[in-house]
Amino acid sequence: MRLILLGPPGAGKGTQAQRLVQKHGIVQLSTGEMLRAAVAAQTPVGMQAKDIMASGALVPDEIVIGIISDRLDQPDAAKGFILDGFPRTVPQAEALDELLKKKQIGLDAVVELRVNESALLQRVESRVAEMRARGEDVRIDDTPEVLAKRLASYRSQTEPLIHYYSERRKLLTVDGMMTIEEVTREINRILAAIGAVEARAARKADAAKRTAKKSKLAAKSKAKKGVGKAAGKADTGKAAKAASGKSAKKAAKRAGAAKKPAKASRKAGKTPSKAKKSTRKAAAGSRARAIGKSRKAAKKVTKRRAKR
Repeated sequence: MRLILLGPPGAGKGTQAQRLVQKHGIVQLSTGEMLRAAVAAQTPVGMQAKDIMASGALVPDEIVIGIISDRLDQPDAAKGFILDGFPRTVPQAEALDELLKKKQIGLDAVVELRVNESALLQRVESRVAEMRARGEDVRIDDTPEVLAKRLASYRSQTEPLIHYYSERRKLLTVDGMMTIEEVTREINRILAAIGAVEARAARKADAAKRTAKKSKLAAKSKAKKGVGKAAGKADTGKAAKAASGKSAKKAAKRAGAAKKPAKASRKAGKTPSKAKKSTRKAAAGSRARAIGKSRKAAKKVTKRRAKR
């Protein structure tokens, strides 16, 4: 829980801050206490503030922001904090927003305790009168005159923060004129409502993250399947191509094998024909020779008969 308490002097900010600290286990950050602690610890920012405070001048905003930054880095502020007395001006609020943004810290709410200034003055007057009646000492800063000056300063410097945080939807207003217990209950009710809203938002954000993660995983799985399918198609295409190549080769071989017997057949077919021709030629030659011999023999016989 990270809160800022706003309200004029006497509105009861200190009392409510202590109750919130006890309920939520967070730390109350008061600029005055932080300045004194930084000076005592002799931090670099604290030493700058020490010299300025010693001269009686107001500590510049950048030094106050530096002290707040150091304080927020301490372990006990990790769970949450309440800023009381800061910011007091719009420039301080802007510087605080920038600081929280750099530290990635979100501000949950700015609780304004709205009171009636006339009623505050009457309260102080009554309290002072009672203390004097009992013979008690009255603090110099706890008089109607001092309160009137502080209220005027609040109106001119700090009251513009109400509009500043209202525009950023951080402002929650509580009636500070109620009793202390009633104010505490109202603040707790409002903060519980904020917590419930933030819890729902966190659940929605987690659900959205899970959905996005599932979608991403599904997309990756689909992409892998697509790659595998494409690779399978490519392999199938290669296999088919290889198979078709092999088939073509086999077919060519078979065709070649078929051609050889056909050639052989044709050759074989031609051989008997040639043999027949040769045989016929040889036979014709033999007959011609035989006829020639017969004719020669017949001539010889004819010649011998003629001589006789």
